[in-house]
Amino acid sequence: MYLKLQLQYFAQEKTEKATPKKRQDSRKKGQVAKSTDVNTAFILLFVFLSLWFAGSFAARDIFTIGEHTFSNLLMLELTPGNVEALFLDLLKQAALIIGPFMLAAVLAAVFSNYIQVGFLYAPEAIRMKLSKINPINGFKRIYSVRALVEFLKSMLKITLVGLVTFAVIWFAMDDLMKLSLYSTGDSIRLVGNLTIIMGLAAAFLLVFLSVPDYLYQKYDHEKNIRMSKQEVKDEHKKAEGDPLIRSRVKEKQRQLATSRMMQEVPKADVVITNPTHYAIALKYEEGSMDAPVVTARGVDFVALKLIGVAKNSKVPTVENRPLARALYSRTDVGDQVPEDLFKAVAEVLAYVYRLEKKL
Repeated sequence: MYLKLQLQYFAQEKTEKATPKKRQDSRKKGQVAKSTDVNTAFILLFVFLSLWFAGSFAARDIFTIGEHTFSNLLMLELTPGNVEALFLDLLKQAALIIGPFMLAAVLAAVFSNYIQVGFLYAPEAIRMKLSKINPINGFKRIYSVRALVEFLKSMLKITLVGLVTFAVIWFAMDDLMKLSLYSTGDSIRLVGNLTIIMGLAAAFLLVFLSVPDYLYQKYDHEKNIRMSKQEVKDEHKKAEGDPLIRSRVKEKQRQLATSRMMQEVPKADVVITNPTHYAIALKYEEGSMDAPVVTARGVDFVALKLIGVAKNSKVPTVENRPLARALYSRTDVGDQVPEDLFKAVAEVLAYVYRLEKKL
């Protein structure tokens, strides 16, 4: 009993790699190896790179809006129509300024997801499930080994990003101490460049840190989709069909093949026997065949049935044990007689033809 329980336990233990079908089913459910750190890192990188290249144009537009506001709009009459028009105009200009950077963030999100999982359409992943809002499951997720790993990762990222940004500020400390001596435009330019440098440094650091995180997520995903030996067997059985049904189908196919073969026996010229273990029916048509052809063959029960059909059809049967064994082992239905057996087969056919002539 104890041994049986042990075998059942090992059969249910998930020790086998996931099969291609299991991987495909998991992918359809949205269960793929994906790191959110990769997404965050690439979004930060794309946004700050776009700020690096287009930040001066955005700053110029912001200064233009501010100058226009203080020069022309302070004395504007406050009416519902004027306020609405002003709001829509400022909203349009803000969208034109922020739009390119938002587009860069969207492209970064799409790119980071694509390099991790490729093109994936999984509506089941966003389907509403009550298990997702189950407080017990949520409590288990909060107090789990995975949650502890995520907490340690977050603390490590915060610490390293803090060190990198502090290093950038430390190297620019002299310029920051002289900030009050600069003009407004130079001060804003200095702070803006420093912010972009800190953002790029943090983004490159997060890209570097996201690589081991992605490898860990891939390992964890492979571990979660592992299968037990019993699950692998069940999947193969389901893919190939019920063994009992398969055996019945094969048996039916054998019966049909035997039935078609028996229909060719009456057309044969001779049946060479063992006499009871092997039976091979041969047919030869001079002018249309290069060599005699095997039209039927069988062993044991099929051989006896073949011999019985031959006798009922008045097809000559000749006992030749070595020749019967050789033909059975070296030919199949529809094959020509091997060249080295021509002489033996020719002697049998000659005997049959002489016998038929006498009759």
